Amino acid sequence: MGLIRVLFLCTGNSARSQMAEAFLRKYAGDRFEVYSAGLEPQEIHPLTIQVMEEIGFDMSQHTSKPLSQFLGRLHFGYIITVCSRAAEKCPIFPGMGTRLSRPFDDPASYEGTPGEKLDKFREVRDAINRKIINWVDNLV
Repeated sequence: MGLIRVLFLCTGNSARSQMAEAFLRKYAGDRFEVYSAGLEPQEIHPLTIQVMEEIGFDMSQHTSKPLSQFLGRLHFGYIITVCSRAAEKCPIFPGMGTRLSRPFDDPASYEGTPGEKLDKFREVRDAINRKIINWVDNLV
């Protein structure tokens, strides 16, 4: 039996879902095949790359992907929405397992000085990290 597939889904696939994908791969890549996608994919936000590099994650191989890339092609054991908009708009599709909603603030839409924006990305990164660790620990 193969690894359980997990898809993290958000609107742009530029920040939150990318972070969640990286964290789950690190903590449980031996148990899960991990993907991320967006309803309206955009370039990965430069601050996503920066704050993940601060804690040792190389995001250079990450790309933003549309949900349509996976619809009807792969079975996912878990689909985890990391924003409320994706939770509302995510279609039901064949091969979908457990659907979870774990919304986080969108750091890319945060208004503030460059330093405040960077702090918001760090805050969201750390919240996602804690949530992923907790989820993995509770699956055991």
